[in-house]
Amino acid sequence: MAMMRVASLMVLLVCLVQGRVRLFEQSEGEIWAVLLAGSNSYMNYRHQADVCHAYQILHQHGVPDDHIIVMMYDDIANSKQNPNPGVIINRPNGPNVYDGVVKDYTGKDVTPENFLKVLNGDAEGLSGVGSGKVLKSGPNDHVFINMVDHGAPGIFAFPQKYLYVQNFTDTILTMHRNQQFKELTIYLEACESGSMFKDIPDDINVYGLSASNAVESSYACYLVDELHTFVGDVFSVKWMEDTDREDTINETLLQQFLIVKKETTTSHVLQWGEKSLDQEVTGAFLGNKAAVADDFGPFLSLNDPCLQSSIRSEDVPLAILQNNVNKANGLTGADFWKQQVDVMQQNRTFVKETMRKIVRVVTGDDAITEQMMTNTHQEIHDNDCHQSSVRTFHDLCFNLGLNPYALRVVHAMVNLCEHGYTADQFSCAARAVCDFDPVTGIN
Repeated sequence: MAMMRVASLMVLLVCLVQGRVRLFEQSEGEIWAVLLAGSNSYMNYRHQADVCHAYQILHQHGVPDDHIIVMMYDDIANSKQNPNPGVIINRPNGPNVYDGVVKDYTGKDVTPENFLKVLNGDAEGLSGVGSGKVLKSGPNDHVFINMVDHGAPGIFAFPQKYLYVQNFTDTILTMHRNQQFKELTIYLEACESGSMFKDIPDDINVYGLSASNAVESSYACYLVDELHTFVGDVFSVKWMEDTDREDTINETLLQQFLIVKKETTTSHVLQWGEKSLDQEVTGAFLGNKAAVADDFGPFLSLNDPCLQSSIRSEDVPLAILQNNVNKANGLTGADFWKQQVDVMQQNRTFVKETMRKIVRVVTGDDAITEQMMTNTHQEIHDNDCHQSSVRTFHDLCFNLGLNPYALRVVHAMVNLCEHGYTADQFSCAARAVCDFDPVTGIN
């Protein structure tokens, strides 16, 4: 028997070496998590649903509530538009993921400044704000960050402001210098989410997954007619439904990435940072306590209920209104929703034409203007020009938090900066063009 035990142990060791699986021991440190839904309004239901689901995963897998920090506007569960008060779901007929969620920062406390203070462990800076909870992690701890919202090249949106890539990167680097983690994993759901990882070094024990590359949209899914909204995002749904099915003690980050990448056929899910960390088990960041498995999925692509209803994030508002048109009772109801569709399309045209006018003033050429407006695949290299131009556009033309559709023209500023035009030129043009009163609610 002793020889058999030794032989079994040797086989296990060989398998571990070959697979390079890192066994996570709770004695190595603690797990901390920061969950952020950066949007508000019922139309963006899915973002808070994603984050609530993420909370349930961490909670069920044994991460204590005092180690989970949740930042969400909290205007969905009890919205007048929600036919099921107090309930948020992340898939059709799914469980109530809102139940028991710890809400540390809500409403106007959901800001990029507060988010970065949480990450930096700045308890003094958050004294009297929300719960005041911040990361208190140390050099032996594993930290998980989940961010969900709208995005644009180099930008992650908030209800009234935005987080710029350089500020995010600087904060991660500060966390590393201050030894706030042994390993850090970031899952980021947003359009152009890959652009938020572009300057994260690959040698500081930081690993990330993005819902899309740096120049493409992420996708929403699960349109629920009775709720009149989408309740999930494809990437978030896929990594969480996988976690619900799998054993976090055994599944590695790499295994999860390969599954999510395969199942997310709508965008390019990518790895970032120190990719060798993908040999760590998911339980090192999501909790290693056994939980009751949820066998929802996986599905073949043709029969996948999430993929069947998937749509680009920027198309969600129009799709919701159009669905309301289709489901309306009587001509009067349909006419009302058709008018809402027309207004939304007019507002979107206003945003695009405003940017087109600015670009035309900067370039002085119609052909170049068209190129700047239509090229959506230029990546950011000139951070200073881009950040300054975005700030000008946000301050003078369209608040990017209050007008999410304005994020869809940020690529024009990337193009201008990367083709040698300056932030001063953009600022001068924006001051000349954006002479209208402040506007809000352009989705």
